[in-house]
Amino acid sequence: MSIQWFPGHMNAAKKEAAEQMENIDLVIEVLDARLPEASCNPLVDQLRNFRQRPCLKILNKTDLADPVATAAWKAFYEARKGVTAYPMTTKKAADVARIPDLALSLAPHRGVPTKPLRIMIMGIPNVGKSTLMNALLKKRVAKVGDEPAVTKVQQKLYLGKHTVLVDTPGMLWPKIAMASDGLMLAASHAIGTNALIEEEVAEYLGNLLLERYPQLLTARYGFKTDGMDGVSVIEGVAARRGFRVRGGEFDYEKGAHTLLQDYRTGALGRISLETPESRAAALAQHAAEVAEKARLAEEKAAKKAEEAARGKRGT
Repeated sequence: MSIQWFPGHMNAAKKEAAEQMENIDLVIEVLDARLPEASCNPLVDQLRNFRQRPCLKILNKTDLADPVATAAWKAFYEARKGVTAYPMTTKKAADVARIPDLALSLAPHRGVPTKPLRIMIMGIPNVGKSTLMNALLKKRVAKVGDEPAVTKVQQKLYLGKHTVLVDTPGMLWPKIAMASDGLMLAASHAIGTNALIEEEVAEYLGNLLLERYPQLLTARYGFKTDGMDGVSVIEGVAARRGFRVRGGEFDYEKGAHTLLQDYRTGALGRISLETPESRAAALAQHAAEVAEKARLAEEKAAKKAEEAARGKRGT
């Protein structure tokens, strides 16, 4: 299943961010620590690299992510020039309090009366960006909700006397190239429910959990995972929770929803959907699929041209 979600306000947000980037010193990009690259909008890097702006990549929701995977992602990002990675959770005030100093370290020539530090905060929907804004400013300045795309307009705020924050709406990109990225984003509640089929997303999550965290499924639901697939995981959840429809069949819809909610809230445990290694493998597979698709298209076009040439010779 290929999931795509790019409402009209996101296109407007992209244009506005591009216009504002010239007047920005630093980009803070908020990522989901459970799926850092899948939740990394390629448009953000394109915009900031064009203007050569440094980036503080915040790996948010570390309380929900696998700590081993998070450490690997921190090293992955900090190997890049002009990037600092900061694993944290907005639930800890001490984590939030470190952000201003980290930001200033990336733009040390700013943050004075004559040259205020100008920061643009970016990220995909429902990644915790608005919660971070409120925590930084210690007051409610941004709407927070458990649905993606709560923030729809850009706003400028002041953090102290010499730091300006530009908050942008949660923004995805026009086409999600890899199907697995769309499924990870959907599982993590970064995509509107009208753009997905929850049962298919839960099946994907179930298969991934069987591969990487089968012990967490057993601990949460009490069933053994040997021989299971994503479908049987959902059925197992429904069976353990007593979800049934008229006629006694398992309520597959409720089972799928429960699995997704248990992952999203951390009830299943600390889970990362991707690692730098799994990301590299996924990219390699995607490249191979694209190359094969291009090869088949070329063969089809050549065959069509050959048939057309034969037709002309025959006349």
